Amino acid sequence: MSLAPSKLIFEKHKNGRRGFSYGALDVPLAKPLAVKYCRQTGAQLPCLSELDVVRHYTNLSRLNFSVDTNFYPLGSCTMKYNPKFTEHIAAFEGFSQLHPLLPQLSGGGILCQGSLEVLYESEKLFSEITGMSAFTLQPMAGAHGELTGVMLIAAYHKDQGARRYIIVPDSAHGTNPASAAIAGYEIKIISTGADGYLDLEQYKKNLNNEVAAVMLTCPDTLGIFNPRIKEIADLAHAVGALLYYDGANLNAMLGKCRPGDIGFDLVHLNLHKTFATPHGGGGPGAGPVGVCQKLVEFLPISRVIRRSDGIFALDYNYPKSIGYIAPFYGNFGVILKAYAYILALGKEGLIEAAQIAVLNANYCQARLKEYYDLAFDKTCMHECVFSASRQAKNGVHALDIAKYLIDQGIHPPTIYFPLIVKEALMIEPTETESKETLDVFIDTMIQIAELAKNNPARITQLPLNMPIKRLDEVRAARQPDLRWKKS
Repeated sequence: MSLAPSKLIFEKHKNGRRGFSYGALDVPLAKPLAVKYCRQTGAQLPCLSELDVVRHYTNLSRLNFSVDTNFYPLGSCTMKYNPKFTEHIAAFEGFSQLHPLLPQLSGGGILCQGSLEVLYESEKLFSEITGMSAFTLQPMAGAHGELTGVMLIAAYHKDQGARRYIIVPDSAHGTNPASAAIAGYEIKIISTGADGYLDLEQYKKNLNNEVAAVMLTCPDTLGIFNPRIKEIADLAHAVGALLYYDGANLNAMLGKCRPGDIGFDLVHLNLHKTFATPHGGGGPGAGPVGVCQKLVEFLPISRVIRRSDGIFALDYNYPKSIGYIAPFYGNFGVILKAYAYILALGKEGLIEAAQIAVLNANYCQARLKEYYDLAFDKTCMHECVFSASRQAKNGVHALDIAKYLIDQGIHPPTIYFPLIVKEALMIEPTETESKETLDVFIDTMIQIAELAKNNPARITQLPLNMPIKRLDEVRAARQPDLRWKKS
């Protein structure tokens, strides 16, 4: 018998039932609120015992799909294991109990030197890893980091002479053009050529002195590193444009190649992707932005500095700064976890993490290329992109493959992205998975390919073993039923 919740918690309500009873009041009653501030009817909250509440949410949690419970090869979003020691460190009272105003209220941060040192040293580590001159740790997500980067680009060009366009390849992350548009730029999209690389001739034709920046995902969403990256950078710089690095895929070349060394002027990092912090509720929770020397004066304030006496303090003396882009200092707990992760792995460990991520992806690609069409048959980086076009001819689409995997207890890879690949299956095994786990996934994908050829109807009926079966997904998206109503 399934212990999963069969009713909503509101449906388990029993009048008068309580989870906890307070003792008799032993302090004077406060002055009552004015009637206009008081409820005229009771709050429509369910009444349950403490045990009922605990069982309800514990059983509900068993329906969660997470990287701690199952394989999660979600391409582009890098859902890898988060080591628990970083959670322990982030919970240290000296970090978790600090008030965010303490640096301003304690004589320049005297009472929180440890936390300011973490921010200062994290910036130094990120700068060394990426080849940048300085970082801001304020951005609170990868897309927020992108927007911050474009704001820095705009501030730089406003100081130099305003520009109109930002160039984005069609193999970039979808948030790149969105971030550029929010900042007021017009977007020029450059196509991917037949060789899987950015169309260099089209790129050259679109470069002029009205281009503010070129935004590149490197390696791109096809999982490919462009060998012409230095030429691309030189061409951008020749017309005075900046080169922006979408750091979502930095985990593919960590310790092997620094963006700053190959011509990038600024970079954002998704800490959950490269540095194993939790992904969060729909975003990485921290998206630090690094810049080359000529952009440092535009970074957000305040910045953590180390005075000549060794004391860490806040510095606001940046007249050309774009100002605050987030409250206080960003998501400090997430930055702290990344800092601990970097110190634990060290230089050799970070390099090994990138090597294994690339090895695992190429292992998946090599074993599956016989069964699925490769978008571009090249050595991939940390992720490989297949097309289910062959299977679609028999009525089995990428979505059907995803549903089959769900029934097998495997989270599907990213489907239908990148958009330039028809029936895309974007697989990222990450460096934290074992060969045995990869083999189970690969064998399941092979089984799907065989069924798609011999018995496609079976796949299109799945999932059958999940609490929720096949939905009318269009209807669910357009007419969501999210609110309980008392019958």
